[in-house]
Amino acid sequence: MSEFVAAGGNAQDWTPRYSIAPTQVVPIVRERANPQTGEFQRTVDAAVWNFHPAFMKDSKRPNFNTRIETVATNGLWKGAFASSRALFPMRGYFEWTGTAGKKQPHFLHSADGVLLAAAGIYTARKVDDEWEVSASIITRPARDASGEIHDRMPVFLEHDVWDKYLWPDRLDDAGKQDMIQLLTVESDRVAGTITSYDVDRKVNNTRTADPTDPTLIEPI
Repeated sequence: MSEFVAAGGNAQDWTPRYSIAPTQVVPIVRERANPQTGEFQRTVDAAVWNFHPAFMKDSKRPNFNTRIETVATNGLWKGAFASSRALFPMRGYFEWTGTAGKKQPHFLHSADGVLLAAAGIYTARKVDDEWEVSASIITRPARDASGEIHDRMPVFLEHDVWDKYLWPDRLDDAGKQDMIQLLTVESDRVAGTITSYDVDRKVNNTRTADPTDPTLIEPI
């Protein structure tokens, strides 16, 4: 919260987790008008990692990643990209190599150990009379160390463009294309700082791995 200069209650209320799977709850950083004052406020909020706008019917397939190539034009994503942008704070993320049953997990992270911020979008809908926020991470073709492990990677942004990305003014078509260009250029810079190491295969099973176990991201 202090890294993003965001409100969000007591930091002790957020339990550190070292493995988060799609459809689970994740923290996102967003900026929006305070309903009491009308002033923009940056907050850390809980969101389901499965983008589900109100107009979309229930689907068994979660929508947790959004391609940068279509985020500005696809009907599912473009409305949120225009005005509901968010950041996903993280220390790193997992990717796998190998064959089914023998897949080796890798932890990709900043070589400098800094907090990463992945660009994303969010939406909200009523579920049982309660508002549910859901979100998706924007991805791009992988390069550098990330590209050696997988063909896609999150769009990571450096600190100096967080304000511009989070500002909630609605983008027109030209503004969307300008934002895509910004994401591409800035994420190129961060991609070159990513490194990886192998981690224990126990992270492969989300049903048995304890998400609060810090050894999940320790190198082996």
